[in-house]
Amino acid sequence: MSITQHYAATYAEARQKFRDAATKAGAALARYSNPAKGPAGEELTTDVARLGPAVAANVLMTVSATHGAEGFCGSGIQIASFAAGFGRTLPKDTALIVVHAINPYGFAWVRRVTEENVDLNRNFVDHGKPLPRNEGYEELVDAICPREWSEAGLLAAQKTLDAFAMKHGMAALQKAVSGGQYSDPDGIFYGGLAPTWARQTLVRIIAEHAKGARHVALIDYHTGLGPYGHGEQISTHPPGSAALKRAEGWYGAITNPALGTSSSAELHGDNLNGLEGVLKPQGIVFTGMALEYGTLPLLEVLNAVRADNWVHHHGDLESPLGRKIKRQVREAFYCDKDDWKDMLFEQGMHAQTAALKGLAG
Repeated sequence: MSITQHYAATYAEARQKFRDAATKAGAALARYSNPAKGPAGEELTTDVARLGPAVAANVLMTVSATHGAEGFCGSGIQIASFAAGFGRTLPKDTALIVVHAINPYGFAWVRRVTEENVDLNRNFVDHGKPLPRNEGYEELVDAICPREWSEAGLLAAQKTLDAFAMKHGMAALQKAVSGGQYSDPDGIFYGGLAPTWARQTLVRIIAEHAKGARHVALIDYHTGLGPYGHGEQISTHPPGSAALKRAEGWYGAITNPALGTSSSAELHGDNLNGLEGVLKPQGIVFTGMALEYGTLPLLEVLNAVRADNWVHHHGDLESPLGRKIKRQVREAFYCDKDDWKDMLFEQGMHAQTAALKGLAG
């Protein structure tokens, strides 16, 4: 089987391939319509495919496009997994729920954010309580998100960022930039002041499709951090927690931002801890893992995010610079190369198989 044929060049193509592959695999399909439209005015949906019993004690969920532009990766793995026969034979009392494009707006527009300009993986906070502060971001906001995208403006911004890194260290700079912020609605890694459509939809999908479950495992596909093609298995469950210990037992090499072992900064409002907060009061055990695949060097990825934010707020998407920036964003989160796609699929299948084994155990 050629893996590359299962990856898509656009959201619309990925959606059609997913629905076709799920139908061929015998999965039941559901769709959730997003209120926004794609760049060509196309309808945007989150699609869910289910294999296994309607009510199961154990549920494995996979999620693509939490960060929309990263959806090319997760979608390809999900589609290729169906084609490879994954999920047709499941352990007793187990269901597979495959969530395609939870952030369809970001996928279609090749952006990390939702239609609200919110980073979904920073949105799972309690908005009824005081929101976390990111003092580093607040100090650097004019350099992180400059109003002028010119050589002179970028050089001045870089000097400010370099000075912060010299004083506080690169880890502090990464956390300031990408750890999540709730003060700048037009900025990057913005967590939002309310639950987004995507967050509400993911919680709704779990309520509707994991009804009656005792244990839910979730694999969330991401790209943009780490070495080319390497899938870092990240758990954001608290150090010493039962959930982190389960993830380590199931997957082997697990990293954790709170322990300083991950390429990711420690985050506010990530979906894994957020979903555990939803499920735990219901007596449902939750084991989450983000599978993060490397693309380009970190600085190039962060600069692509900054550029994308600028062009959507201050620039012209149809200008030569706008088109260049959108290519830059795409390349930061999707390496359109056969070897990269093969590496993603192999590691994704390994993780999914390990999760099913862990649930059965």
